[in-house]
Amino acid sequence: MASDIERRKADHLDLCATDAVAFRERTTLLEQVRLVHQSLPELSLAEVDPSVELFGKTLRFPIVIAGMTGGHARAAEINRGLAAVAEARGYGFGLGSQRAMHEQPELASTYAVRDVAPTTLLLGNIGVVTARDLPTSAIATLVESVGADALCVHMNPAMEIVQPEGDRDFRGGLATFERLVRDLGKPVVAKETGNGISSLTAARLASVGVRAIDTSGAGGTSWVGVETLRAEGNERRLGEAFWDWGVPTAVSIVASVKAGHTVIATGGITSGLDVARSVALGARAAGFARHAYTAYVEGGESAAHAFFEGVESELRAAMLLTGSASLDDLRQAPRILTGELRDWLRDL
Repeated sequence: MASDIERRKADHLDLCATDAVAFRERTTLLEQVRLVHQSLPELSLAEVDPSVELFGKTLRFPIVIAGMTGGHARAAEINRGLAAVAEARGYGFGLGSQRAMHEQPELASTYAVRDVAPTTLLLGNIGVVTARDLPTSAIATLVESVGADALCVHMNPAMEIVQPEGDRDFRGGLATFERLVRDLGKPVVAKETGNGISSLTAARLASVGVRAIDTSGAGGTSWVGVETLRAEGNERRLGEAFWDWGVPTAVSIVASVKAGHTVIATGGITSGLDVARSVALGARAAGFARHAYTAYVEGGESAAHAFFEGVESELRAAMLLTGSASLDDLRQAPRILTGELRDWLRDL
């Protein structure tokens, strides 16, 4: 019989296979980043170099297949399939929360991808509340057991307070980040789960030595929405009220960059143009989660490869058409910020 945590992970997979868990009104605001067309780029498409170094490894494109799942039988196939895609295409790959394998070691195989992705940049994953209550040695064991190059420590208070079985005490998070940065011996990435990063949070993380953020901004998958669809009674009413809560992805990128972080832009990234816009705002790379997952569900590895072929083509085209031979050039390329995004950034 499946445990509670296995049933929850299975629910998450089922719900995220549809658009029912998307934000309803709030967007990422990346659509309000207008890259300026250059009619004389003085480049050939073959000269465009979208490679990037991240946590000591070189990615062929600034793309990470972001952490989604683990701790359930179906998760093993999904993780291995998408990790193989990341290996073949030269991307990074993130695992879902490893809490399940800590609590039930027999689930560790659902996170095992190194045999299909031996050279891939691999990101482990643990919740900050879970990490707060574990010794650093236990967290190091989780990281080492999957062969991760870095550890994402996720923050998810909005999701948790809607989840019927979720956490309600979020004290000690900043001290936990400080401890892990000091003692873990691997890069620590502060990761949100769909509600984005404020300038205050980015600054507080920087103050304790965190140097990397995965934004997971508002506008993509609403994990409050995911838990709302699982909840009943007061938690469901609470989730409906906070479904669209959060800091949009574009704002989260700028806030994190301003605080000095290496940024992986996630949260509603759907295309190569979104990747280009994120890099133009200062991100080091961008991450795909639900769109990579739904492509894989619809047609396996071949469908995921086809999806990312389109992403790569769009990114290379955006680089050419802005006269950007490299990602550093793209970060310096002219762009116009409009509407609500401009309002947010004025007050950062």
